Amino acid sequence: MPEPTGRYPVGSTELHLVDRDRPDPWVSGRDRELMVSVWYPARSTRGYPRQPYLRPGAARHLDESGSYNLARPGEVDWAAIRTDAASGAPADSRGRRPVLLYSPGLGMPRSLGTSMAMELASRGYVVVTMDHTYETSPVEFPDGRVELAKDAGTPGKTKKAIDTRVRDTRFVLDQLAALRDGRNPDAEGRPVPHGLGRALDLKRTGMYGHSGGGVTAAETMRVDPRIDAGINMDGTLQYSATEFLPVALEGLDRPFMLMGKADQTHLNKPSWQSFWDRSTGWKRDLSLERARHFSYTDAQSFVPALDETLDIPAQLREDYIGTVDPEGSVAAQRAYIPAFFDQHLRGRPQDLLDGPSPDHPEVRFIR
Repeated sequence: MPEPTGRYPVGSTELHLVDRDRPDPWVSGRDRELMVSVWYPARSTRGYPRQPYLRPGAARHLDESGSYNLARPGEVDWAAIRTDAASGAPADSRGRRPVLLYSPGLGMPRSLGTSMAMELASRGYVVVTMDHTYETSPVEFPDGRVELAKDAGTPGKTKKAIDTRVRDTRFVLDQLAALRDGRNPDAEGRPVPHGLGRALDLKRTGMYGHSGGGVTAAETMRVDPRIDAGINMDGTLQYSATEFLPVALEGLDRPFMLMGKADQTHLNKPSWQSFWDRSTGWKRDLSLERARHFSYTDAQSFVPALDETLDIPAQLREDYIGTVDPEGSVAAQRAYIPAFFDQHLRGRPQDLLDGPSPDHPEVRFIR
């Protein structure tokens, strides 16, 4: 993974959250439980181990299932990958930090958003990446239990999944408020990094997501005023070919940015057009030209890295990340996403958001 570029060293921890008031919608007889990772500016990282990219059980499942069809079992040691974040390091709580939530694509694990989460944390944000158990997969819990997706292909699953994700997100916000107020929300009562609760400024909260996670960001903003600004990265705002999400039919009155690609803009996707026309808040539509759907995930970095050794078929590589320059794509996302949140959560105007930049020719502003 590319190293974070911000001024702060990054710490990380995991929380096991259980909603005792909500039965799990996918598995009967269980309370709803989630795993989240928290990435934050650390006060010191000396003496703390580097956070693994994946827990061992999740890494094993990913390897055995074919590593996103990019490698054969045994070719990629996902469990050995370490991030640049220090596991359990004390948080830099000298001043409260804006909070960002991240939701991954339908069926995808939160780990695919690790690189951007670390980048944002290095720039002073507390970032919470969420798994949506029994729909995103794999999800590993502290006891080593690994849960996979349920009801794959069930009619109406997309609508059920988005509704569940919205409720998950609102519950996570509740648990972050408990953490801010000095209570430990972890289901096992495992220690939370020192100063993390004091670092949370939930009066400045944003959300971003990829694919179904971007849809989740938009729909959660519609029903929950606690989220001040959001980004949808290449998520179509419809349940089916004929049914749009409520947020596409109503729009939003707060800042929101669409980030798509050549075939996903408000000029050629009806659900995005509907959302665009009805949104009264600040808005932008940016197209990452020559990109593909997974260019907005860690695949933009690890597919080229795997290709160097495994010689991934050219068409498969293009299906994942297109033909956009990988370094340029990563640099552009690291520029525009923090700029959006800096402007709308920190009140720092960003000229980058006003029009095309010669520094990022991969990005086209859709008017």
